[in-house]
Amino acid sequence: MNTYDTVMKLALERGFYFPSCEIYGDAHAGFWEYGPTGTNMKNKFIELWRRELLRRDDMIEIDGSQIMSKSVFIASGHLDNFTDPVIKCKNCGATFRADKYIAEKSGKEIPELLSGNEIDKIVEEYNLRCPTCKGTFLESSRFNMMFKVEIGPSKEEAYLRPETCQSIFVDFPRIFKTMRGRLPLAVAQVGKSFRNEIAPRQSLLRLREFYQAEIEVFCNPNRLNDLSKFEQVKDTSLKLFIKNSYHTICAEDAVREGYLPNKLVAYYLSLLTLFYSKTGIIMERTRFRQLSDEEKAFYASTAFDFEVETSVGWLELVACNYRSDYDLKKHSMISKQNLNVIDPSDNAKVLPHLFELSMGIDRSIYSILEHSYYEDIEAKRVVLRLVPPIAPILIGVLPLVTKDGLREKAQDIYSKLKLDYSTFYDESGSIGRRYRRLEEIGAPFALTIDNQTMKDDTVTIRYRDTMLQERVKVSEVSNFLDEIVELK
Repeated sequence: MNTYDTVMKLALERGFYFPSCEIYGDAHAGFWEYGPTGTNMKNKFIELWRRELLRRDDMIEIDGSQIMSKSVFIASGHLDNFTDPVIKCKNCGATFRADKYIAEKSGKEIPELLSGNEIDKIVEEYNLRCPTCKGTFLESSRFNMMFKVEIGPSKEEAYLRPETCQSIFVDFPRIFKTMRGRLPLAVAQVGKSFRNEIAPRQSLLRLREFYQAEIEVFCNPNRLNDLSKFEQVKDTSLKLFIKNSYHTICAEDAVREGYLPNKLVAYYLSLLTLFYSKTGIIMERTRFRQLSDEEKAFYASTAFDFEVETSVGWLELVACNYRSDYDLKKHSMISKQNLNVIDPSDNAKVLPHLFELSMGIDRSIYSILEHSYYEDIEAKRVVLRLVPPIAPILIGVLPLVTKDGLREKAQDIYSKLKLDYSTFYDESGSIGRRYRRLEEIGAPFALTIDNQTMKDDTVTIRYRDTMLQERVKVSEVSNFLDEIVELK
């Protein structure tokens, strides 16, 4: 069993995530749900994102609508450009995403934006056939991935958002006014987006309904290097992958030597690096890959993908795009609203440019699980080495036995800890088996109540990774946990 399948098995058995509507035969692919364990982990990941990015940088957070008007997506270009290439079998009608299918069968990397004629030439060159019936393919076409909805009895046309950023763009004038904004102004949002993927597979790695954590930085294009807070991160090491060549370089030198266009971009790439270094991702297996002109989104002038290496290859976790004034200019034109603002720095009118960090939460969760997965052969145990801020359960409370007052003492300790920490109570089975269950969901600590507890009011704290134990007074358990979480 490969690593992906192993992580999938663990996720299903331990309540991290599972297919939506799985009891029904007509359940659609591309929809997955978080179980209790996965929900806890996802919520902690988002809270860490808020702490390390939003609060650190004084960002503003909003919560926009998931259904938006047609005009929004005319302005954004999604109704015209948000497409993937498809090929369809002449014989059985089976449809496949062209770039992925060609890459799988030929080993040839195909850019998403490659023209239909080029795709058809490659299909012919490699004599590709339908895997279902061995039939030949029709000419390739483009498939728009927007989910259309109808509103009210008059069935007005609207769409589920394909990304969380558009509400940030259209809300910008009100946000800037009510929050007395100054450029650069970073606005964030976390929530669900919807894309009608052609052939979604591999669980959380490609979904039709998925979570994004989006940050849009509104900035003055004339002051991209006028950023005093850059001094805080200038020594951050960035691993850049540009034109098939690696450059591990500090943020300040990356700007000076022209690998990054300006201090604003370098600053936010540094913040992103510092954030992921606290999630349990193995940073030596990450990179910022610069996208070629063929790969960039239609709205991006400069683009880097923050990627992580996994058992299924390099995964994009965060799209880092300098969108210039594309979005506000388009929304201004379609809405007939003036979206210029006064930048107090030079008291001049400006149409802000945008730099975005568009994060895939689900892919991040999967990557953390895979990077944290460990099989301890000697001890015959499976361990998720999740860092405390991300672990769905921080500590398990386990009475050694359920008699002689130990159960009541354990329940009393649990009732107090659970109000402030993610805590799990377990009295079922041998103590060794209970340890293993906690290790498989990544709980860093187990607290055991034994006969000595009844004598001196101390408990045993067991460390997940080393299996070492220490005695701690019950009154000091909260301080112990606070210090551990803060250190991480």
